Amino acid sequence: MRIDETLLNEAKAYAARNGRSLNSVMEDALRQLLNRSAEVAERPRLELPTTTAEAGFQPWIQVRLDAGETLEHILYDLDDMELIEAMHDATR
Repeated sequence: MRIDETLLNEAKAYAARNGRSLNSVMEDALRQLLNRSAEVAERPRLELPTTTAEAGFQPWIQVRLDAGETLEHILYDLDDMELIEAMHDATR
């Protein structure tokens, strides 16, 4: 077996700093790798939701962008609209 010399030197230094043998450090590292692999294999498959929507901005935002407004300005207005809607809802 061949181990990258830099990696081996780092493992030796780690073992020395922690008062452990190089063998115990290597065994622990290998054990952790195998345990992690087993945990990943046991995890249920995760199905991510997908959409058929087209990428891009909402049409009303795109119209404003096409008219030369900046996204920052549109977002600023959106914050104002949310505030106005919240105030309107509070008065009902």
